[in-house]
Amino acid sequence: MLSRPLLIAHEIYRLSRYGRSHPLAIPRVSTVLDLGRALGWLPEAQYVDSPQATPEQLARFHDPDYVAALQAAERDQDLPAELRARYNIGVNNNPIYPEVFRRPATACGGSIRAAELVRDGGIVHHPPGGTHHGRAAQASGFCYLNDPVLGLLRLLDLGVAPILYIDLDAHHGDGVQDAFHADERVFTVSIHEAGRWPRTGAADDRAGGAARNLPVPAGFTDSELDYLTETVLVPLAERLQPAALMIQCGCDGLADDPQSRLQLSNRGYWQAVARLKDLAPRVIVLGGGGYNPWSVARCWTGVWATLNGLPIPERLPAAAESVLRGLWWPHRRGRNPPEEWFTTLADTPTTGAIRPEVRDVARQVMA
Repeated sequence: MLSRPLLIAHEIYRLSRYGRSHPLAIPRVSTVLDLGRALGWLPEAQYVDSPQATPEQLARFHDPDYVAALQAAERDQDLPAELRARYNIGVNNNPIYPEVFRRPATACGGSIRAAELVRDGGIVHHPPGGTHHGRAAQASGFCYLNDPVLGLLRLLDLGVAPILYIDLDAHHGDGVQDAFHADERVFTVSIHEAGRWPRTGAADDRAGGAARNLPVPAGFTDSELDYLTETVLVPLAERLQPAALMIQCGCDGLADDPQSRLQLSNRGYWQAVARLKDLAPRVIVLGGGGYNPWSVARCWTGVWATLNGLPIPERLPAAAESVLRGLWWPHRRGRNPPEEWFTTLADTPTTGAIRPEVRDVARQVMA
């Protein structure tokens, strides 16, 4: 059993970009590493360099011909039009870029390794993971491969079951839910913005009994996330008694993120992770969406602090502040970043009344 949490990442994410104009053309994982080290929170003994998943490992879920096409796209920096259309590579915001195979394969290797590390118990944080839209033979929603599915399958292969998968991304975790449709060994729960792409995950969608979905309205706050955690997530976990818990912690639900209309603060995410992490003896926390480099780095660094029980400083030390001042984001919100994005880790909480729509979805899911 792991004596303390481990963090898995890799330097491939420092220089790899989806393309200059893509929403993921921002530093994310590398900034989490730099912030963690600047704060003294990431000693070498708690850091694990991610392996790259092999084609054979990827074929545990992905079609071998699809994997070969992804490798060819990286090698040639191109694909024939017929393969682009068939596999959704190089189209629909899934660009061909220099590391188009190695980067997602490294994320998959990290989630597989995370499963192996928690086999006997413990906590692993894998911020590069969380590519929850990937299909067995198609890229989808910036996700070329599906590392959560491969991590969950590795847990099952190690004899760990049942497993609870909780998805906090602003977008529905459709690829993971569909991979385990009607599979009683993996129970998936997704909290996501109602009506947002991929426009799946209705409250009455239970995936043959293996899922619960909580589509929430725009303006969703910390208070409402805490309400759903206490009235839905914790009771479901207590009912299931999972041998392992995987949390997809995509932070595009933050108020400062451009890709959703939710209004969460990073404190809301941290509180949810703090409440959930003790509900299973094995816990893997992944990344996911997040398209503002400052808010992503601050949120996921705080997740790591939460998993380790570390106090959040009111003001960042100079070394950590320097990391954040070194970021650049061409989005209109990045042209005049507020001072608190440089000097603090914690956002101001977003609190308020629990709206009827949120109470209704909780009742419907728990009925």
